[in-house]
Amino acid sequence: MTQATAIIVGASSQLGRELVIQLTQEGTRLGLLVPDPDAMNDFIASLDEQNQANITVAALPITEPEAAIQSIESLWQHLGGAHLVLVNTGLNSYHPDLPWQMEADIIRVNVQGFAAICNTAFRLLREQGYGQLGAINSIAGQRGGPAVAYHASKAFAQNYLEGLSMHAQRLKLPITITDLQMGLLDKAAMQQSQFWLPPLPKVAAQIIRALKKGKRRAYITRRWALVAWLTRLLPEYIYNTRHWKKKGKH
Repeated sequence: MTQATAIIVGASSQLGRELVIQLTQEGTRLGLLVPDPDAMNDFIASLDEQNQANITVAALPITEPEAAIQSIESLWQHLGGAHLVLVNTGLNSYHPDLPWQMEADIIRVNVQGFAAICNTAFRLLREQGYGQLGAINSIAGQRGGPAVAYHASKAFAQNYLEGLSMHAQRLKLPITITDLQMGLLDKAAMQQSQFWLPPLPKVAAQIIRALKKGKRRAYITRRWALVAWLTRLLPEYIYNTRHWKKKGKH
């Protein structure tokens, strides 16, 4: 493979589309796995004809691990391998009652689906003998949080990626594992904080830059590294903000 080739698993989000734009502008050939390929038609049609020719789109049944594995394998064979597999999947919901079905859906996608995708991608890269696996994760995995299953699933992802990196080292294979720790962008958007909510082109550019540098872990954007560091250091009685609420009289 002389031309750079990348597979983006979960390319239908706004961030995923921005990554597609920037990567195709660099001449990268892309394989995109999305839940609904037809929903990407208008977006792909908006790209330059030359860039459109560099894109292959296939369906990703993220809630069905065995089917998802087959989808990745089929796209991999169609492309003849890839230099990079970038995983951009995730589900996040919050309800104060913590209904089990919501928690189960998050676990199914963020843990079971994520592990199936990363495990398959690592196996394909191992058989190929080289490459890079990157995953868009979140600093929410640093500690527990109100969105209980979401925070826990991101901790799982962080540890799973670290384990894959260790395994690649044991095998002495040139396979890079990059954990892209995103800031709490959903929270920043809700609070309309422009300082903590950079434009998507900047976010995508930092992701691509971190991947090119082969970083083991990168914070996107970089200013979120300070938040992650403070989050890890805070004792629980401070981190758990419920302790700051005034108690009613008994």
